[in-house]
Amino acid sequence: MAEPAVPARVPERLVFLGTPEASVPPLRALVAAGFDVALVVTRPDKRRGRRGDLSPSPVKAAAVELGLRVSHDVDDVLGTGADLGVVVAFGRIIKPHVLAALPMVNLHFSLLPRWRGAAPVERAILAGDERTGVCVMEVVDELDAGGVYRRAEVPVGDRTADELRAELVAVGTDLLVDTLLGGLGVAEPQTGDVTYAEKITSDDLHLDLGSAADRIAAVVRVGGAWTTFRGHRLKLWCVRVPQTDGADPDIEGHGPTTTGVLRGPSGGCGPAVRTGSAWLELLEVQPEGKARTDGRAWWNGARPASGERLGS
Repeated sequence: MAEPAVPARVPERLVFLGTPEASVPPLRALVAAGFDVALVVTRPDKRRGRRGDLSPSPVKAAAVELGLRVSHDVDDVLGTGADLGVVVAFGRIIKPHVLAALPMVNLHFSLLPRWRGAAPVERAILAGDERTGVCVMEVVDELDAGGVYRRAEVPVGDRTADELRAELVAVGTDLLVDTLLGGLGVAEPQTGDVTYAEKITSDDLHLDLGSAADRIAAVVRVGGAWTTFRGHRLKLWCVRVPQTDGADPDIEGHGPTTTGVLRGPSGGCGPAVRTGSAWLELLEVQPEGKARTDGRAWWNGARPASGERLGS
């Protein structure tokens, strides 16, 4: 099926499709830039908390505050008279008959064609990418395969997924507004190797303490990384890799059974766990069923015995 040509002129009337908090700044920016947002489409309200009260998505809450009409049905965009749809982290497939009737652009948080799919920020961190970015791209039937109008690069550094996503949202919001105000023009086809950012699972976040310390730290930066202690889950929220040259001499020559061993606070450092390459300081952890706490407080409460390990 041939996709409709995206207008080269500045669009006059938009529909916006998005769901999470990351979608809110682009929506607000489009309204502030003077675009006529005829309809906002987002997921239905969800029941949250012990009382089961209905809670709107962050995008719906923002749209209501801005006085915009909201729908939970994608097909409703067809009756709006819009000339362009804008998609930001919508989380649902847009069916071909809708794309055939209304051209759409998507703000995607990677440098396409690397990391098409649901979790591009997290996958960039897990893969050890030095740079990622954001693209304004055309929406087509195939997942994240449309041509790219504009892109911007962002260094990954040692930031968490939340921190990196926040910068990508800020950069992408400006890029999106500038792209629409300047007229979309012609999208350039994606070139290079295609990789897919599959949704992050609990297994992805289960720490292999025999891995190198920097690899474990990368998983922790994604958020929700976990191991076990005394038969219960222990999440690691913030860790620090020591700055050393080469391997940790205290680990060299020891077999894999030593990994996971805990060491108490010493020399100004908090508690640490032995990994496959170095000691890894535990700065913030969360025992199962409890709140997040700093590593020293956890150690003082748990009082691990000599030789006790994580991951067992």
